[in-house]
Amino acid sequence: MSNHEYQTKYKERRPRIVCIGGGTGLSVMLRGLKKMPLDITAVVTVADDGGSSGRLRTDLRMPPPGDIRNVMVALSDTEPLLEEVFQYRFENGEGLAGHNLGNLMIAALKEITGDFTQAVKELSKVIAVRGEVLPASEQDVVLLAEMTDGTIVRGESQIPKSGKKIQRVFLDPLKPPPLDEAIKAIACADGIIIGPGSLYTSILPNLLVSDMTEAIRSAPACKIFICNIMTQPGETDFYTASDHLRVIYEHIGERLFEYAVINNEVPPLSIQQQYAIRKQQLVIPDIERIQQYGCHVIADNLLLYHSVLRHNADRISRHIMELLHQRMDQRQSG
Repeated sequence: MSNHEYQTKYKERRPRIVCIGGGTGLSVMLRGLKKMPLDITAVVTVADDGGSSGRLRTDLRMPPPGDIRNVMVALSDTEPLLEEVFQYRFENGEGLAGHNLGNLMIAALKEITGDFTQAVKELSKVIAVRGEVLPASEQDVVLLAEMTDGTIVRGESQIPKSGKKIQRVFLDPLKPPPLDEAIKAIACADGIIIGPGSLYTSILPNLLVSDMTEAIRSAPACKIFICNIMTQPGETDFYTASDHLRVIYEHIGERLFEYAVINNEVPPLSIQQQYAIRKQQLVIPDIERIQQYGCHVIADNLLLYHSVLRHNADRISRHIMELLHQRMDQRQSG
């Protein structure tokens, strides 16, 4: 179905979707979804503690703005130059080097408005964000990992560097309160999409926020998991697609997703070799094991390669629209 056909079909009410995650994966997917006739809410992790975000978090006692900034840019409808300015990172200046201008703008608006979420909303207007961007929680949270040898690693940025295998991750405080607006958006959604993104450091921190998983389970929405294309060093070395689901369910309980969207295309050997140097491998689409978790599998060529491998956001968006279309038709006929 073309974008025009979707526009015609959903003339009366655009489907409402909530996308949950963080990092590059979520931003890539949202660049495709914003082209569709959708009401989009992005719920973004606040566990980042590295770089500019980590410094602002420590200095100003605010949630880290980095992942939220990237999602805002992905959903923005503004001039390329303004986007470039918003994403600009200072290279020089005492105390300024390493900071991202967009992060500083969010921090400034947080100081002006007195509220982090309000700051994000106000800046979203400036850069013409198509949809709403919300932090999973406004609580100052820290991500920790228990490794298989029993040691504890503290801090999102430190976990992949530990050189050890992750057993589980958890938050400090253990159950931070969710943002009420995020819970309400989930309850009203026609579709809830989780992933792609770093399994332990972008996806799970959202699901570990108090009441977040319970809200997703009880929502009547179509629940979709988008699996990563490549493994991530220090997090998901040698993981298959079903391993990603297994880890999520070990943390929050089984039977959360109805659908799993996975890549089944193998990139050229030359590209695989480039990634092997970085200790990354293709995520194997073990479809039968995914089905054992109660998921319907949508397997397709989701690869897009320029200088790096990325998800084909347009193709994923079309799959999501088809699933939403089916769910809304079922509701209308029921």
